[in-house]
Amino acid sequence: MTVVQFTGMKVFSTTLARDREHMGDNITRWVQENQPAGDRDKTVTQSSDKEFHCLTITLFYRERPRLSA
Repeated sequence: MTVVQFTGMKVFSTTLARDREHMGDNITRWVQENQPAGDRDKTVTQSSDKEFHCLTITLFYRERPRLSA
């Protein structure tokens, strides 16, 4: 069995309906701007109570090696 070693994670979370509508765009923008290495995984978590619905998407990734100057 191969175990992927992740070196970074990014958490996107919101309780506001209007922010949930744009969450996918925000995640796509972050991925394009940060270009994490190929191995990625995600966890989607939803929780709620009588008033609030919270959606959290956590991205796990390997950072690209930094070029030495």
